[in-house]
Amino acid sequence: MSGIAARRKRKRKLKAEINVVPYIDVMLVLLIIFMVTAPLLNLGVDIELPKSNAKSMQEKKDPIVVTVDRDGNYSLVLEPGSNEAVTRDQLIAKMSAIVAQNPDVPVFVAGDGSASYQTVYDAMNALQEAKVERVGMMSAQRDER
Repeated sequence: MSGIAARRKRKRKLKAEINVVPYIDVMLVLLIIFMVTAPLLNLGVDIELPKSNAKSMQEKKDPIVVTVDRDGNYSLVLEPGSNEAVTRDQLIAKMSAIVAQNPDVPVFVAGDGSASYQTVYDAMNALQEAKVERVGMMSAQRDER
């Protein structure tokens, strides 16, 4: 009987821990499955839009360009080829009238490269006083050497 008693003493105690290795294996397999199938999912909904004979609305509007030279003088280009020298007050008055008729007219400021930042900023400030909501800056493409 002494052999049976020795075996009982060597018997392992039960552990109350969870073996997480199988769960990690399952998680990695699911991760691979989702990584493979995710790009294949089509998240958009296919719809058929109604047909119409109307033409698309595309108006090509010539932009209004306010130029600022190196001395701080303003000129206004309303149409391609026309260049009209204006003062700050005339610029505000003319642009206010134009924006009142068409608030979506594109407006650009073309400042001379040697003009000071303040003169270009003053032109943009005058356009803001004339209620122009969006102003773009024009630039020339740099020669790459």
